[in-house]
Amino acid sequence: MFIETEGTPNPATLKFLPGREVMGNRGSADFPNSDAAARSPLASRIFALPGVARVFLGADFITVTQTDDAEWHGLRPQVLGAIMDHYMSGLPVLEGAGTAEEEEFDAADAELVDQIKELLDTRVRPAVAGDGGDIIFRGFRDGIVKLQLQGSCSGCPSSRATLRHGVENMLRHYVPEVVAVEQVEEV
Repeated sequence: MFIETEGTPNPATLKFLPGREVMGNRGSADFPNSDAAARSPLASRIFALPGVARVFLGADFITVTQTDDAEWHGLRPQVLGAIMDHYMSGLPVLEGAGTAEEEEFDAADAELVDQIKELLDTRVRPAVAGDGGDIIFRGFRDGIVKLQLQGSCSGCPSSRATLRHGVENMLRHYVPEVVAVEQVEEV
């Protein structure tokens, strides 16, 4: 098994490409800590390594964020081994169903929300996935779009600028009812 690695805009995060499906068309899964990873044998195996702060599973990639005291030259080979061991074990990537996050918006805005989601899915998410992350719609009220950043985008130094200057400007251009974009922090 050959696993490629790529850097991301977040210097604390590396993207691992195992050359096979991770989540496929099931979306993505973000694990901000080891407790949250209990339903994922893959993420749990990676969290068992010292120096891992966060694990994100995308369609065909895994992003791993290191702790402040870890160094990639030591952690990277361990993560590669953990990913390889997982795929050799035959265990699933996820067990059971996850809980769906609630989206908050007024039913009268459903058509606008559909437009916003379509723009996010076709223009933003592919680019963000290329950097090892994801962006999830969480709500729309009074012209404000609420988005959650996941994977390498969560905690990235340039994430706020990306939201403000990239995503917000694009949404405002195509959906004039959008006045601002806010980042929703995970709970």
